[in-house]
Amino acid sequence: MMNTTQTTEVETPSKPVMEIGDIFKILPHRYPFLLIDRVVELERKKRIVAIKNVTFNEPYFQGHFPDKPIMPGVLIVEAIAQAGGALLMTEVPNRDELLMVFTGIERARFRRPVVPGDQLRIEVEVLAWRMTAARLQGKAYVGDKVAAEALVTCRLVPRVMGAANAESLEET
Repeated sequence: MMNTTQTTEVETPSKPVMEIGDIFKILPHRYPFLLIDRVVELERKKRIVAIKNVTFNEPYFQGHFPDKPIMPGVLIVEAIAQAGGALLMTEVPNRDELLMVFTGIERARFRRPVVPGDQLRIEVEVLAWRMTAARLQGKAYVGDKVAAEALVTCRLVPRVMGAANAESLEET
């Protein structure tokens, strides 16, 4: 007698590369401004994929907009930058002494609203990187649809900023 039982494979989510505690060790951001919850893929110095679970109790939904809550596009771009920071700061041995700050946002496009209950999948690719500055291309997806994308540039600066450091940042 032949066994005709069929088996079905169930796809299980892959184990995160970084949990929230690991992210706390890399990024200085904290609630309510930490905008990535976990990292699910990381290819050193090349790319990262992070997740942000968008919940109704996010503080910005109180005013943006009370009757139709939409995640502000600038915060989606910030999430892209934070994911890029999580990727690049893992390579910086003295990261406790430095901050990675925005120096530019280009070609930002917002394709669809992000609302409570959505899960953002943030994919960031390194276009150029030196130890002091980087250029990153990021896309934020909800499901298989691009919600937002931007090219961001950033730079490492000392955490303790004196006047001379602040002036040199303004020149970039």
